[in-house]
Amino acid sequence: MDSLTSLTSFVRTAETLSFVQAAQLLGISASAVGKNVARLEQQLGVRLFHRSTRSVSLTAEGALLLERSRLILEQIRDVEAEITQAVSHPSGKLRISLPVVGYRLITPLLPHFSRLYPDIELELDFSDRLVNVIDEGFDVAIRSGEMQDSRLQARTLGAFRFVLCASPGYLQSHQPPKRSDELSRHHCILFRFPATGLLQSWELANLRVTGEFQPLKLLTVNNIEAMVHSTLAGMGISYVPDFVVGELLKRGELQEVLPGSCVRESRFSAIWPASRYLSPRVRCFVDFLAAHWPMVHRVQV
Repeated sequence: MDSLTSLTSFVRTAETLSFVQAAQLLGISASAVGKNVARLEQQLGVRLFHRSTRSVSLTAEGALLLERSRLILEQIRDVEAEITQAVSHPSGKLRISLPVVGYRLITPLLPHFSRLYPDIELELDFSDRLVNVIDEGFDVAIRSGEMQDSRLQARTLGAFRFVLCASPGYLQSHQPPKRSDELSRHHCILFRFPATGLLQSWELANLRVTGEFQPLKLLTVNNIEAMVHSTLAGMGISYVPDFVVGELLKRGELQEVLPGSCVRESRFSAIWPASRYLSPRVRCFVDFLAAHWPMVHRVQV
């Protein structure tokens, strides 16, 4: 930046042949202009101006530098204009990785985002596998849980909790549990993570349900939609994120079991490769999600 400042002072002085006029154009003192030019001369090892008490004129080296410098400064102004335009009107492709269940939260937001930023092309990759954001070339990923990779930056979007639920039909034919230890007398639907093969634990106030838990009958699935439909079909009690079944609970198609017994909360975050400067399209997308994420899942950060 010192070199650019010195170069700008030189060009304005060369164009006006006056340190005073150059200082007025740049909004700094004449002595500061003189020091900037002297610093540039010292760096280059040549005299750029013939100075006298009455006049200032360019040396041969100064004339050559002026010709080249004008082009350099013009190119810098063009780049600044392009960057300003990109910030004001982000454009280009944005590759986003999301968990499969993420469509429930993000797809309702997309029409509004596309109206605000019509020149951004979204490419959504829905997958429950643990993608490598950097190596696979994703611009942003939406993930739940804690971020482990120090090469990534994150911004919290919203929280969610888990609930136990079952269909009204199942609860009519099976005595609803009154305590968590009574779950062993019920049909339970467990979730197996596709990426790791591990079972989702049920984190309850007085019980932790793992693969060692032996309910009356067990169904295991590795797809959240299959779990929801199995629960709706009356096949047992499931442990699911609240945003997945919120509308079903409101409509009475599912009922909460042992309300308040689930102690685990988690949160969704937007993550992206760590760098000093965010691209305009990534910044506007992350800012948009943080502002419009469903309010029922919002947390203070």
